Amino acid sequence: MGQFPIARTTAPKQKPADDQLAFGKVMTDHMFLMNYEEGKGWHNPRIEPYGPLTLDPATSVLHYGQAIFDGLKAFRGDDGQIRLFRAQRHAERFNRSAQLMCMPELPVDIIRQSFDALVGVDADWVPRKAGTSLYLRPTIIATDVMLGVHPAHSLLYFLILSPVGSYYKEGVKPVRILASDKHVRAVKGGTGEAKTAANYAQSLAGQVDAAAAGYTQVLYLDGVHRKYLDEVGTMNIMLRIDDEIITPPLSGTILDGVTRASTLQLMRDWGLKVSERPITIDEVMEAGRHGRLREMWGTGTAAVVSPVGTLGYKGEDILINNGETGELTQRLYDAIVGIQYGRTNDPHNWTTIVPPAA
Repeated sequence: MGQFPIARTTAPKQKPADDQLAFGKVMTDHMFLMNYEEGKGWHNPRIEPYGPLTLDPATSVLHYGQAIFDGLKAFRGDDGQIRLFRAQRHAERFNRSAQLMCMPELPVDIIRQSFDALVGVDADWVPRKAGTSLYLRPTIIATDVMLGVHPAHSLLYFLILSPVGSYYKEGVKPVRILASDKHVRAVKGGTGEAKTAANYAQSLAGQVDAAAAGYTQVLYLDGVHRKYLDEVGTMNIMLRIDDEIITPPLSGTILDGVTRASTLQLMRDWGLKVSERPITIDEVMEAGRHGRLREMWGTGTAAVVSPVGTLGYKGEDILINNGETGELTQRLYDAIVGIQYGRTNDPHNWTTIVPPAA
């Protein structure tokens, strides 16, 4: 598709200091937009100054929730170059979400080009302090203007950017999570494996309850038996019982996490025993009571690797590794962050350099 038309802002924003960055609070100067019309396909790609979208009150996404998104990061390395982490896999997952939500796929090469083009234009927004990055949020929303439940005939793809610090205010420190026997995230045959807005709206009640009880996140169990681990609201979950690393399998109810896949690959490279298998909360709690639950952690683009220090379930708390970050958890975090910033070898070519903007 070549170069995209670029309308640069005439009123650039004041950039926040790197040490004052939170997560998702500030957006950069520009955004990428592209439209879809049935019979015409995806068209009119462009970069414009960041600003409000104009939507009719009857726009279908506002009523029926047909929306998908993804999230990935750009990192400024010690060598000054800007790297995207696993952009290809994120683009492919974005299209998988589109399939599940009855949306037309956007060619992967166009998605990739939009990433490079917008990050290139707003390259000065990529922060420099260790632990910071530029978060990319590609999104597609249904834009039909009518009331009626059907797959949309017109859609909007947009990409926005946000300089971010740590996802959790605690930083890379063990968090407290609550395994919920009340709330359900997804069931097979639903939208659990799609990165769709509805899944996150559904998770709010569980998150509120967990926060009220003093926990950072919710660990959801399967929606049928209410006993098998699924995922945390914002992360995939992994744990180490004795010498076995266990994570729930991709069965249609959890997100195919890019950081999940990356950590699994690294651990297999290291020769560790890794199992993608169903595991019950009772098995986990029993292992915790007898000191066999050595580590537990979440994986996700936003938090990278987040150690779990306390697991709560039905009024009982299990302290994991004395509430401290485990050795393997730290090793995984250091390995992924090292690759992201270009500090260490990238054996699987997960990073790509963002070319300078024209």
